[in-house]
Amino acid sequence: MTTLSIDIGGTKLAVALVDSSLQIQERHELPTPASKTPDALRTALQALVAPLQGQATRVAIASTGIIRDGSLLALNPHNLGGLLHFPLVQTLKDLTALPTLAVNDAQAAAWAEYHALGGEYRDMVFITVSTGVGGGVVSDGKLLTGIGGLAGHLGHTLADPHGPVCGCGRVGCVEAIASGRGIAAAAEGALAGCDAKTIFSRAGQGDEQARRLIHRSARTLARLVADVKATIDCQIVVIGGSVGLAEGYLALVENYLAQEPLAYHVELRAAHYRHDAGLLGAALLALGD
Repeated sequence: MTTLSIDIGGTKLAVALVDSSLQIQERHELPTPASKTPDALRTALQALVAPLQGQATRVAIASTGIIRDGSLLALNPHNLGGLLHFPLVQTLKDLTALPTLAVNDAQAAAWAEYHALGGEYRDMVFITVSTGVGGGVVSDGKLLTGIGGLAGHLGHTLADPHGPVCGCGRVGCVEAIASGRGIAAAAEGALAGCDAKTIFSRAGQGDEQARRLIHRSARTLARLVADVKATIDCQIVVIGGSVGLAEGYLALVENYLAQEPLAYHVELRAAHYRHDAGLLGAALLALGD
């Protein structure tokens, strides 16, 4: 059984052929359409899947935002604005004529990372720090999605009541501070207009403002981890995403978490599947595993 697995993110679209042993046979990427309109996304998805048509038996989609009844709802319009109630499942069914499943990307990644742990843990949380901040929760071996698909959207919990306004409309969300977009938005002076990747590079060259911005992100994420531990009492937290997997970032989060009271400490680990966790988790869910 081969799954056509699709990952829809705020900056890129990825597609892969995933076999039943969870091996990626072929993979392609395209940038997420800049206009973020239904027509633009539909056209981009058509171009994305075209090279792999006829090679799979099912489609699995991992997407940023809330997935509800097969439709995509953009919780943060800055990530996928203009796509309220985009019929994601039906669109891919129309494009491929295959059975299609859709799930939030962080929820999918959580499921992949849970399986990668090999049964060692029953209660785990996955947090991705990338363009935004997302999460997925596995409790007693079950993936939590929630009645409306909102479960695990940890990036939209409160970090600072006096912080920046988040794209979701709340003030001071974790995502508004810790995400790649949040890091870039807080940059001033010589770093104004730089993206998170550039800021990490500048921090490695000794730029003090860049270093402060990254520490601010890591400190915010460590506090989120402590909140998650207090809420769920998970056994492990797995960190992924382009920021979360950036060199030195996880060590910073561990250092800040160590400053929290002992009751809130929990094992941290980098994502096993790295940037493919969403693709593979969606494929696992489509396979019923």
